[in-house]
Parts: sequence; C-alpha cells; structure tokens
Amino acid sequence: TARQSTFMVEMVETANILNNATERSLVILDEIGRGTSTFDGMALAWAVAERIVQMKTRALFATHFHQLTDMAKQYHGVKNVHT
Repeated sequence: TARQSTFMVEMVETANILNNATERSLVILDEIGRGTSTFDGMALAWAVAERIVQMKTRALFATHFHQLTDMAKQYHGVKNVHT
C-alpha cells in the first residue's frame, strides 16, 4: 500500500524473495535492515543471509554490518568481498 513504512516495504520484498528463491536463483540484496535500529537491523540481516545459505541460493549481499563477515567462518561457500 501507499502508506507502508520503509521497513515494512523492505520486509515484504525480502519475504517475497525468500519465498520464491531457489538453488538456481541469484539474489542481490542491498543494505537489508537499514530501516530499523542497528541491533535489530543486524539481527535481521544475519537471519536473511543465513536463510539464503540454508536454501543454497547464490547471492550478493551488500551491507554495512561488519559482523556479517563472520558468516564466512561459519558457513562453507560464504565469501567476503569488499572494494
């Protein structure tokens, strides 16, 4: 709807991506969690990235949450790239 907050739009779009992505998909996400507090945004970004890993979906995940780089230590196939 026209009155949705930035956060709600982001959540609806992210849910759509997670509900429709497959192992053959390429998902590109930019700054998930930006529409909420830092703590909540980090938790949300981690959960979304973790779900993408579990789905074995290829993804490019741009973020300012430095903690997400720890995923490369925990999950095979996760790589960090920065410019």
